[in-house]
Amino acid sequence: MSDNKYNIAVKVETSFIDEQSAPELNRFVFAYTITIENKGSVKAQLVTRHWVITDAHGNKQEVRGMGVVGEQPYIAPGEHFRYTSGTVLETPVGSMEGSYQMQAEDETRFDAVISPFTLSVPHALH
Repeated sequence: MSDNKYNIAVKVETSFIDEQSAPELNRFVFAYTITIENKGSVKAQLVTRHWVITDAHGNKQEVRGMGVVGEQPYIAPGEHFRYTSGTVLETPVGSMEGSYQMQAEDETRFDAVISPFTLSVPHALH
């Protein structure tokens, strides 16, 4: 049974950064804006992140680290934290997925799952 005290929703918006990309060099730069909303009933801190980034050739890179964009935000119930970051792929299409490890104010640790999302150059997918 899941406990609704610990309920973090993650929303993602992506964009292709044309001016930083160099398709002729297999360099495709993407930005992603993440909104992390605490839908639970206890304040929680984002402690670490884990990303799996996959390009169109199936090459995976894993990224683990403390916090996001240099922060380990505390998110109170009903509040959200939003940030923008980026990644570089060697293909015009790829995907990302992962999780944030959260720690509630009662010391309970839990994962906020980041469902897979697509990174795509405009018009690369039909």
